[in-house]
Amino acid sequence: MPVRIGYPCINLSVPCRGNRTFWLASYSEANIISTVGRNLACLRMILEYNAAHGILFFRITSDLVPFASHSVCVFDWKEYFLPEFKAIGELIRMHEMRISMHPDQFVLISALDPDIVQRSVHELEYHASVLDLMGLDNSAKIQIHIGGVYGNRSGSVGRFIKQYGNLPPSVQRRLVIENDDRNFTVKDCIPVSDQTGIPVLFDIFHHELNGAGELIDEVLSTVALSWKKNDGIPMVDYSSQEPGGRRGNHAARLDPNHFKAFLDRSRPFDFDVIFEIKEKERAANRALEIGRNDERIFLINLQEISGSRHITSA
Repeated sequence: MPVRIGYPCINLSVPCRGNRTFWLASYSEANIISTVGRNLACLRMILEYNAAHGILFFRITSDLVPFASHSVCVFDWKEYFLPEFKAIGELIRMHEMRISMHPDQFVLISALDPDIVQRSVHELEYHASVLDLMGLDNSAKIQIHIGGVYGNRSGSVGRFIKQYGNLPPSVQRRLVIENDDRNFTVKDCIPVSDQTGIPVLFDIFHHELNGAGELIDEVLSTVALSWKKNDGIPMVDYSSQEPGGRRGNHAARLDPNHFKAFLDRSRPFDFDVIFEIKEKERAANRALEIGRNDERIFLINLQEISGSRHITSA
């Protein structure tokens, strides 16, 4: 299985951002229609750019539909924009892209406060709806963290497992858990996966900051077992420390030596990787160049034929 390379949410090379929003006090049907319409048009532009450059993995912004999980949102945006969602899904499938989403840090199904849990469930339902409207299969994932420790690690894990069991099937089938940089390592995530069936997404940088000393190939060997066939191949988040920055700051630019070392240490495992690096698609493009001699990387040749661009596998 070829490795697909991607980046999250925003493309710095196209003339739009795709995560436009507005103040809650400004909510109106007109604002929803105009804002979501622009965001979806921008998402399509980003995906077309990605397809033309061999970038076949993308994390869609959670801000695609502002206030979608809030009680103020009574407009039926799903029905109104269904044709646009379907068309984007067709584009994704045509180019065999992988898609993911990542709700913000306030989505915590292990929280002690029932209101936070309920809001988190609504937010996860919104994310699942976006992927469902595009007609994407179970390999399109929603990644979250186990959450806080709240002074009782086993209690937090127990609440997560219990609340996972209460989630709608539309959310359960797409959920993956990610090791974080403070509370839960990959080693902590594996028992949760064993009890729930949730795949474990491996975050390289978080592992460097908060790991148990396991080598990368050892971790990939372990997490790969948590991914079933219909989940797709494992997903990985990649970044490195910003030189001179506060510990935990993601790098602004791709570190070629760090990435080459990661490729060497990750053999022979296959995975799809998101570059959580501030230069976005530029990091993904650079990674494709660096990895051109790695047989796992899916490369493309761009050929100008009769004035149109055709994409063929290398």
